[in-house]
Amino acid sequence: MKIAIGSDHAGYPLKAEIHKYLLDKGYEVIDCGTNSLDSVDYPVFGAAVGRAVSEKRADFGIICCGSGEGIMMACNKIPGVRAGIGYNDEVSRLLREHNDANVISFGARYMEVADVLRRVDLFLATPFAGGRHQKRVELLSELERK
Repeated sequence: MKIAIGSDHAGYPLKAEIHKYLLDKGYEVIDCGTNSLDSVDYPVFGAAVGRAVSEKRADFGIICCGSGEGIMMACNKIPGVRAGIGYNDEVSRLLREHNDANVISFGARYMEVADVLRRVDLFLATPFAGGRHQKRVELLSELERK
C-alpha cells in the first residue's frame, strides 16, 4: 500500500514521526514535503497529497499542520479527495467506515504522537462499510461536478 504524506512547517516534526512509523510497518511512502521547520504555505502541501491520492499514485494520504484544519481544507479542494481530521480514535475509524475518506489530517500542536500513530493504524485498517453510506459518498462526489 502506498501512502502520500505532507505537512507544513508546524506539522513537519509529526510528519517525520509518521513517515518513519509507516516505513517500519512496510508501507511505501510518497513524501510530498515539507522537510524542514522553515515557514511554508500549507495549501501547497495539502494539494500535493490530494493530487497523489486523486491521481491514484497513492492509496491514502496523511497530512499535518498546526491545527490539521488548513491543510485539510486545501486537500479537500482536489476532486476525488475526502479528507477529515482524526481528532479521536472513533472519528479516525468512522472517517473510513462511513465516509470512505482517503486522507486523514492531524493537528500537530494539539495531538500526541502516540495517539496519532494509533489513529493512523485505525484509519488504514478500517474498510468502507458501503451500504447506506454509499449513497452519501456518491452525493459528496456529485458536489464536485456542480
